[in-house]
Amino acid sequence: MTTFERITTEYIELEDRLRLAGEVGSAAPVVIWLTQRLLQRLVPALLQWLARQDDATPRAEVLQSFAQQAARAELTPQAPVRVVAGCTAWLALAVDITRSEQVIRLTFRGADGQDATLNLAAKPLRQWLSIVHDAYLKAAWPLNVWPDWVGESTLPAGQQSVVLH
Repeated sequence: MTTFERITTEYIELEDRLRLAGEVGSAAPVVIWLTQRLLQRLVPALLQWLARQDDATPRAEVLQSFAQQAARAELTPQAPVRVVAGCTAWLALAVDITRSEQVIRLTFRGADGQDATLNLAAKPLRQWLSIVHDAYLKAAWPLNVWPDWVGESTLPAGQQSVVLH
């Protein structure tokens, strides 16, 4: 099984999909294509896990908004994972989700037995969701799966072209 050490997520207009490029040790990067349809099912499950982190807290939505903004503010620019000719690329057909108290594990599965795993604690998950939300905005995809507290952490319009990793 492939486990990503670092990822770059980017909306590719020509494909109308998100490209998840992941580093896997010293091996060539792996590219996984994520469709809007798959993300429309995945995002609510990820948001639900985050909501459980603060479930017992009054005004959880306000705290979610603050936590999302803080995670977003801590994103630091990094060089993107370089997609090179000949690297493995495939379409994710399903995502298996394994939850623990501290980490959520996403195992992306493809048609020909391909799989790749991404492990995210709460803060990195929030950061990745911010990037995915920005991609939704760029793609003009429906935002109905996103709660207001995620949109409140969005970059100002002039900065939305920045690629985050």
